[in-house]
Amino acid sequence: MTTQYWKLSTNATEHDQAIREAAGLLHQQQVVAFPTETVYGLGADATNEVAVQRIFEAKGRPADNPLIVHVADKSQVEGLVTETPPIARKLMDNFWPGPLTLILPSNGTAASNVTAGLPTIAIRMPDHTVALSLLTAAGRPLAAPSANRSGRPSPTEAVHVSQDLDGRIAGIVDGGPTGVGVESTVLDCTAEIPMILRPGGVTKEDLQPFIPTIIIDPALADQETKPKSPGMKYTHYAPEAPLWLVDGDREFFQNQLNQLKATDQRVGVIASSELAAELDHNRVLTCGSKQDLTEVAGNLYGALRQFKKSDVDVILCETFPEHGVGAAIMNRLTKAAVQKVSQ
Repeated sequence: MTTQYWKLSTNATEHDQAIREAAGLLHQQQVVAFPTETVYGLGADATNEVAVQRIFEAKGRPADNPLIVHVADKSQVEGLVTETPPIARKLMDNFWPGPLTLILPSNGTAASNVTAGLPTIAIRMPDHTVALSLLTAAGRPLAAPSANRSGRPSPTEAVHVSQDLDGRIAGIVDGGPTGVGVESTVLDCTAEIPMILRPGGVTKEDLQPFIPTIIIDPALADQETKPKSPGMKYTHYAPEAPLWLVDGDREFFQNQLNQLKATDQRVGVIASSELAAELDHNRVLTCGSKQDLTEVAGNLYGALRQFKKSDVDVILCETFPEHGVGAAIMNRLTKAAVQKVSQ
């Protein structure tokens, strides 16, 4: 398959030729990657089972893993659900468009492989002009998981999509780097008390003024508990080389680094700017300041992709505070890591 490629400015509209061409491929049951404010998504008509199956084939994603449906307008939600609880309406009004996915009762309009046979559906409205223009031009909701091969770090630039999926999908819409850098927060609104199934770009602290009582899915802390959210069932985000999380101060981190180097291992390091400045090592990627976790989130997946197996044998990464978007950062790093060493 030849993958078409379009480069667009961030103010593209549904009338742009490239957007119309990409929408045309979606109408033909093809799969097209496009940018959102979180990561690049791999889009297909959410109401067409054949089109959605092509997402799973391109990604190599297990078919029992549900997908998030993206809409261009809140009115489209009504065509996909049996009801919209008042709390969901309040959250849509305050956080859409934005990185918040809501789990709602499905009415069966979405293809069964979108919901993985569940009675619920995950829906969000992305906060990205190119994404909204494509959704508008397509005229239908799009199922769109992250546009990467299953298990790899999610793509925050079009080149990441191309690295994983060139020749496997019909098109890539390049709208520049994404902003948030980690996927959307997934909130289950079908339970009596709303539950965060996946931490993401909208934090628990952001949500609490609107829903004072929020439960965190036990599966986030307990690997033996079956998760209920799209994108949380299988190993994700792994770089090419094994990733170790190092939880400790600068001296502890340097000791771990020295021990590996003493065995002639080639070690890559992903660290905050604060730690990077104090380490004695020449293969260090900085992902931002610990004082600005939004910067770290925005750079995380790019850093995970930079170290190649041909360059390093192991990657050491520091841990980050788990408040705010730090909860999403540590969730992704924990799922990417093969082990964690603590002081």
